[in-house]
Amino acid sequence: MTTSTIKTSTDATASPPQAPAEPPPRRQRTRRVERVYLWFLLPVLVLFTLAITTPALMGIFYSFTDSVGFGEFEFVGLNNYLVMFSDPAILSAYGFTIGVALSTVILVNVVALALAIGLTSRIRAKTALRTIFVLPMVVSGIIIAFVFQFIFANTVPAAAQALQVGVLEESILANPNLAWISIVLVTTWQAVPQAMLIYIAGLMTVPRDVYEASAIDGASPLKQLRSITLPLISGFILINVIIGFKDFLSTYEIIVGLTDGGPGTATRSVAMTIFSGFEDGDYAYQMANSTIFFLITLTIALIQLRITRGNARI
Repeated sequence: MTTSTIKTSTDATASPPQAPAEPPPRRQRTRRVERVYLWFLLPVLVLFTLAITTPALMGIFYSFTDSVGFGEFEFVGLNNYLVMFSDPAILSAYGFTIGVALSTVILVNVVALALAIGLTSRIRAKTALRTIFVLPMVVSGIIIAFVFQFIFANTVPAAAQALQVGVLEESILANPNLAWISIVLVTTWQAVPQAMLIYIAGLMTVPRDVYEASAIDGASPLKQLRSITLPLISGFILINVIIGFKDFLSTYEIIVGLTDGGPGTATRSVAMTIFSGFEDGDYAYQMANSTIFFLITLTIALIQLRITRGNARI
């Protein structure tokens, strides 16, 4: 028998190769939290409960009473809530607040997106310009309001008289129909940097190859914006709209510094109505108002949390 015959016979009788055995499934470990971490968390929970949770629950409780903030009180049920929905002052404050918030959201996102596109293009001194445009975000709102109050009350009318612009020769802060414009402009000036940074982060995720390919196909910059940029950063736009609208609903410092709710009550927001009610003895009534306002902002915050957790495609 030859060597090749022996080798063939040996190969024929050999058992076929077996697939490697699969490793046994790993047991999932439950991550154990050390007790020392819980002890560090305890003071925060106590302070949060005493400073936020307890006053909020007490406020909801007093909203069902006729309390003036001290002394005796009686339960009135849902009376405060029913009266609130037919109170012209409350309805006017909500209308003004929502209108200003919507106007500011639109203006902030348009300006911030335009600046973000400019600061992510191939221009010189991009880093320096980004630093300059971010500065308004770190300045206190009340300081900004006082500075712009002087501008709207003195500088703008003086310039309008020199240029013979009749509409602006008088301060818009004293005009019940135009005072809200100053609030929108100043709030926009302060809020643009935050939205701009979010847009810059979104634009940096868009591949440059997409723009180059569309440019080869003859797409204009406007068509690139409409067909490429806006669809690819739609998640960032949604986040900016939700965050901005929630923040602008509670605008307080800028309104106080610019108009203090005037002229008359033309620029009185929901937050100002609540605080002024506390001073005027409408404690329980304004607690009902603040409860409704809290539920509105809480709903918007939950929507924001759901989006930022990744349910929106970014």
